[in-house]
Amino acid sequence: MSKSRLLVVEDDPNLGDILQEYLTMKGYETTLCRDGEEGWSKFKKDKYDLAILDIMMPKKDGFTLGKEIKIVQPDLPIIYLTAKNLKEDIIEGLKIGADDYITKPFSMEELLLRIAAILRRTKKSEETEALKVYQFGDFELHYDEQYINSPTGKHKLTSKENELIRLLASEMNKIVNRSHALKQIWGDDSYFNARSMDVYLSKIRKILKEDPKVQIITIHGEGFKMVVTE
Repeated sequence: MSKSRLLVVEDDPNLGDILQEYLTMKGYETTLCRDGEEGWSKFKKDKYDLAILDIMMPKKDGFTLGKEIKIVQPDLPIIYLTAKNLKEDIIEGLKIGADDYITKPFSMEELLLRIAAILRRTKKSEETEALKVYQFGDFELHYDEQYINSPTGKHKLTSKENELIRLLASEMNKIVNRSHALKQIWGDDSYFNARSMDVYLSKIRKILKEDPKVQIITIHGEGFKMVVTE
């Protein structure tokens, strides 16, 4: 079983070192960054299961970093570390989509329990999602068996087509950020992977032509969405 990967962004050198050492000792693969810009750079290069962000940091504060992360990877859980128990901080964090916040000083055991609870919840959600049969228009995606049923029969899918259709179907009628799709399915958003994704989208669109009520629409500068009309 692979280790969960944590991104820790904390500008206090003592607390940062303690967090990295403690979480690594507890079995997590932990990346430590000293400011928001370094955190953003690391996030873009690697995949993480959870982020722990300090709010007050130089170069880029935790809220700004959190907003940028959520644009690219909306489902990445975030725990905010705050030095003050301010209502404004809590409200701002919740607006961004924080999963939890913890006020300094805090015990490492409490942080560990919160991390474990969030990862359990997201893992369970992912496992449930992976077993679902997705229905849209006259189509039925059998994700675990990697095929789609259409009005003309069964279409076997490649793993990338399967993942891409599932992502679009799970975000039905919502915009799927292009960079997020690339990072989630291909591992990074390089130019070559982007071209590859365009090829797969073209193949998927050909299958979906069997039902005119279902379309994948490109939203220029943002991404694309699967639209299902009555």
